[in-house]
Amino acid sequence: MDQILISIGVFFNIATVLILINGKPAEQPENKMNLSFDELLIDYSDLPTLETYSTRSGDELSFRHYPANTDTVLVLLHGSGWHSQIFLPLARYLSIENIAQVYTPDLRGHGVSPVRRGDIDYIDQYEDDLADLFMYIRERHPGATLILGGHSSGGGLVIRFAGSEYGKEVDAYLLLSPFLKYNAPTIRPNSGGWAAPHTPRIIGLSMLNSVGIKFLNHLDVIDFNMPEAYRDGTETLTYSHRLNTGYSPKNYKKDLMMIDQKLLLIAGLADESFIAEAFQPEVSKYKQDAEVILVEGVSHMGIVIGPAARPLIKAWITDL
Repeated sequence: MDQILISIGVFFNIATVLILINGKPAEQPENKMNLSFDELLIDYSDLPTLETYSTRSGDELSFRHYPANTDTVLVLLHGSGWHSQIFLPLARYLSIENIAQVYTPDLRGHGVSPVRRGDIDYIDQYEDDLADLFMYIRERHPGATLILGGHSSGGGLVIRFAGSEYGKEVDAYLLLSPFLKYNAPTIRPNSGGWAAPHTPRIIGLSMLNSVGIKFLNHLDVIDFNMPEAYRDGTETLTYSHRLNTGYSPKNYKKDLMMIDQKLLLIAGLADESFIAEAFQPEVSKYKQDAEVILVEGVSHMGIVIGPAARPLIKAWITDL
């Protein structure tokens, strides 16, 4: 019994020390940033007005809707640090071409005026929020074909959702340069200079969560390096442990294996955050019929801002 108590004490002491050390890395100098934000500097003056839907928690969350004359609905999830604005060029194209009605939510903790920027209430809340959004969409578009897509960390959340209890509610999945895991073969170091994780704190909090202790999950565990020139006050550059954990696949290998729907993955060969060539061999291990398309000369942001992916998405949706 004494040995067990000693082991328990050592476990909690190690976790506490790691959390207190934190290990926050020095900010990445802007001139060493590999990830480019230039493609984000476009005209956003015709963004659709933000609307809201109700969640089971009683909160109202924001989204933008791009209408179209079609029974296909595509929900697109933005990546880390930003919000639904990034999808304007892609969503507007799909809407005008009547390929899909597009919904682009501002994920909880993000957007123009979130309740708590960079934080959520519990780790699995994004899955519940999305299920509530789909219920809202099904009421507005009964019988519609529903596609869930996401870019970067938003793609990681798509994979997480696919492996959840709600995964079968979606008819197809679209991944745009998705985040799989911090040590997946597709990742570049610190996502090309974008992500600065507080690794010791993440380890310590993960240790506590493994034994059901979650009251410290509000602590910050990762920062993002967006140069000042591209900030407008709506960015979200620090995440809590529960948001950061809930934004990523639980286990991308198992989550991908749960998908029996059609899946398209598109990435640019000039992606600064991910190694595009690694997507096909890695994803096909767990989703053998996944369609992976790599596009020459397209960057991480360019896959959603630029025109290269648009005809590919159009053709895929049309064939569904």
